[in-house]
Amino acid sequence: MKLFAIIENFRNDEDGAVTVDWVVLSAAVVGLGFAVLGSVKGGLTQLGSSISTEVGGITPDAGN
Repeated sequence: MKLFAIIENFRNDEDGAVTVDWVVLSAAVVGLGFAVLGSVKGGLTQLGSSISTEVGGITPDAGN
């Protein structure tokens, strides 16, 4: 009978379920972050290039 009690206790134990939930939730957040990064990468590259061109065209005033 003790073996059945151990099996029943193991079946009813839910301590690891919270850990699994957090791992799945964390993986979803990381995956969503990668999806957003992939979607805005082209726009950020173009914006950086435009800023670089604009700043490179500025001549400093050495007379101050």
